[in-house]
Amino acid sequence: MKNPDLLQWAQRLQAIAQNGLTYVRDPFDVERFNQVRQIAAEMLASGSASAPTEEMVDLFRRNFGYATPKVDVRAAVFRDARVLLVKERSDNGWTLPGGWADVGDAPSVAAAREVREESGYEVKVTKLAAVFDREIHDHPPYPFHSYKLFFLCELTGGAPKPSMETLAVDFFAEDDIPPMSLPRVTPAQLKHMFGHYRHPEWPTTFD
Repeated sequence: MKNPDLLQWAQRLQAIAQNGLTYVRDPFDVERFNQVRQIAAEMLASGSASAPTEEMVDLFRRNFGYATPKVDVRAAVFRDARVLLVKERSDNGWTLPGGWADVGDAPSVAAAREVREESGYEVKVTKLAAVFDREIHDHPPYPFHSYKLFFLCELTGGAPKPSMETLAVDFFAEDDIPPMSLPRVTPAQLKHMFGHYRHPEWPTTFD
């Protein structure tokens, strides 16, 4: 999306529409909030060559209740100063194991589960290294506002095993990082995880 402001405006309109549809009872107000959601979808579709308006409206309809940021968890697992990365089937880019947190899971439990499911390794979560707002960290545009939680983890067992979502699993040195899956993790974020690994005294980074 060429205009990042357009994405933020569309996200805010979508949140207003979702919150309104959650609480409103008057049928005329329901129609008005549906119109606001339609406008948000049109704004997003106008900035994307691959996302038609109706597809965006359908995506918004599947979200209900009070609109809050989504939560993505990422696990930085180190072995001999190398970081564990998995290769995504969706775009052939490499990333820290992770994904959307599931309802009912504590964040650290979700991070450890993602490592196991995507890489085959077992880990122990040792530190919340960073809480980042996706919107201000150079990721490609995404329809919903989200926070990204980065955890440092210790390797405790397992063996490399790709999954339905991943094509390959490997450890990489900081100066030998392969092309990354930018919707998930940026090079700057990965570099920051190496910094936390080398400096365990660093406090949690946020925003």
